[in-house]
Amino acid sequence: MNLVTTANLPEGIDVFLAAAGWDGATIEPLAGDASFRRYFRILRGDKTAMLMDAPPPHEDPGPFLRAAKWLDANGMRAPRILAEDAGRGLVLLEDFGPARMRDYLDQWPDDESEIYRAAVDALVSLHRLPGGPFTDYGLAEYLREVRLLVEWYCPAQGLTVDVAGFTAAWEAALAPLLPRQRPGVTVLRDYHAENIMLLGSLQDQGLLDFQDALIGHRAYDLVSLLQDARRDVSPELEAEMFDHYLRATNEDADEFLADYALLGAQRNAKIVGIFVRLWQRDGKPRYLELIPRVWALLERDLMHPALAPVAKWFQTNIPQDLRRANGGSFAA
Repeated sequence: MNLVTTANLPEGIDVFLAAAGWDGATIEPLAGDASFRRYFRILRGDKTAMLMDAPPPHEDPGPFLRAAKWLDANGMRAPRILAEDAGRGLVLLEDFGPARMRDYLDQWPDDESEIYRAAVDALVSLHRLPGGPFTDYGLAEYLREVRLLVEWYCPAQGLTVDVAGFTAAWEAALAPLLPRQRPGVTVLRDYHAENIMLLGSLQDQGLLDFQDALIGHRAYDLVSLLQDARRDVSPELEAEMFDHYLRATNEDADEFLADYALLGAQRNAKIVGIFVRLWQRDGKPRYLELIPRVWALLERDLMHPALAPVAKWFQTNIPQDLRRANGGSFAA
């Protein structure tokens, strides 16, 4: 086995690759994400593949495998599974190549509208399918996620806040949405420009990072795409793509906009909490620099009347100077 790094490799990788027909391959480590998962590019001759190392007990590749196989079986462009050893946390995947949507747009911003339109069209196709073999994205999960803001962000800012009131405000705001998300569609939950790959053309796009898929609301992945924590999406492009989705699906515009704002606020509040947790618990302070963008999106979502109970809580519990500073600074 040819190695280009002295980094620690997954236990049993040589046996796993040999059994999959990739013995003697070169292994190149790739940048990780916010989890314990690691990724490697496998090269043998003119063939390449991707290796996911999702080591137990921290990771379980089972949900990824289930989602990938369902997406592939239903015509969605997930990487095909070439080999798997779930017990060791090893999965060999089709290699989508290096052309990530985010990186491409950094270099070719004039193609933004065309690429985003294709990404929205992929959601339209996904939402025409019956929901996959996943659990429901219900009120308990929405509340668990959004409480990450009061569990991590507020203490990091030295704030003592009304946690019970926070939960009650969200329950009141989300109550009208819950019936409207039934029967529900497959929600990938992390659908944005860093998890979409370009496969030879702007319209041919591949999906990544969908192992946490649930059955939820049509607006969730749309707001994940258009209110991106890692990349600025202009309000003009957001409105254009929102309207494109509405034309393709015939959603009720007023109700869908309310739910879009609700889920945008829920997601952005959750992300602020997660980014602080990644800093404090996991030693990854680089995520703190993303908080001002996410906080600004959260503030914009809170302006919708559907968020009135939650907006009132923020006005009462989060000081205006922190809100004006897009969440405030942190001593990382």
